[in-house]
Amino acid sequence: MVLFLWMSGALASFSILAIGARELSGEVSIAQSLFIRSVIGLVFLSGIYFIQSRVKHSKGNRTQTNMTVNQPRAKIIKLHLFRNVFHFIAQYGWFFGIGLLPLAEVFALEFTVPIWTLLIASVFLDEKVTRNKLFAIFFGILGVLVIVQPGYALIDYASIVVLGSAICFALSHSATKSLAKTESPLTILLFMCIVQLPIGFILSLTDWVWPQGQQWLWLSVIGLSALLAHYCLAKTMQYAEVTTVMTLDFFRLPLIALVGVAFYNEAFEVPLLIGGGLMLIGNLIGVRGIAKQKSET
Repeated sequence: MVLFLWMSGALASFSILAIGARELSGEVSIAQSLFIRSVIGLVFLSGIYFIQSRVKHSKGNRTQTNMTVNQPRAKIIKLHLFRNVFHFIAQYGWFFGIGLLPLAEVFALEFTVPIWTLLIASVFLDEKVTRNKLFAIFFGILGVLVIVQPGYALIDYASIVVLGSAICFALSHSATKSLAKTESPLTILLFMCIVQLPIGFILSLTDWVWPQGQQWLWLSVIGLSALLAHYCLAKTMQYAEVTTVMTLDFFRLPLIALVGVAFYNEAFEVPLLIGGGLMLIGNLIGVRGIAKQKSET
């Protein structure tokens, strides 16, 4: 029951985030949206940290508090910078795709992230290329081909951008995995807001517009739903294995497809579900292969 509640929160938050991005598309620049999202996230996370630090201080846990906000070494700071530059690029491409493609297609192409992560780990981290990884990559590529349908229709450049953002998300996830060994989730999220805030601000200066009325509402929705989505997903990981979470996360695809049909008159595309399903199979094969490899070591 608890698992269901946390996963439902993650699915709803990701869908609300996509709706917020679609509502602001063409009205507020992507860079400005990401800048304001970072501001909202920084304020919210700072408030959480302040409350936590006060509680720990009142309990006399000064040592534990200092561990939460320890100053990262130069190497760790560089890894934070690397992670957040690629994460910003990934978010930019994701928001770009949301404004031009059916919502379900963006979410479906996003499911290639674990596949790209396997490739990156194999090429740059010298991880062993196993049969499971090859099957995972095969099903992932097959799923992409089913979705974009090369030869049947012109591949929309927006689809290429979303695939590029998925690769950047994979690079960001790889860096997050390394950071998680020494950094707390709160520290990682705080650095995300601190690093991405000036990037978004600088890029938004050329076409800055002051948000009006409901635009402020949607910007707030984007900032808070993004934080809530990642928090719910992290909590879900505490109650289930990765394979279970990935399987449940797949329900984002039919859910966002229904949102597109109901609110934006988008067609319900069966190839999206088939392609997404193939990528899900590939992701599960890849994850199980990694789990088996760990159990043998």
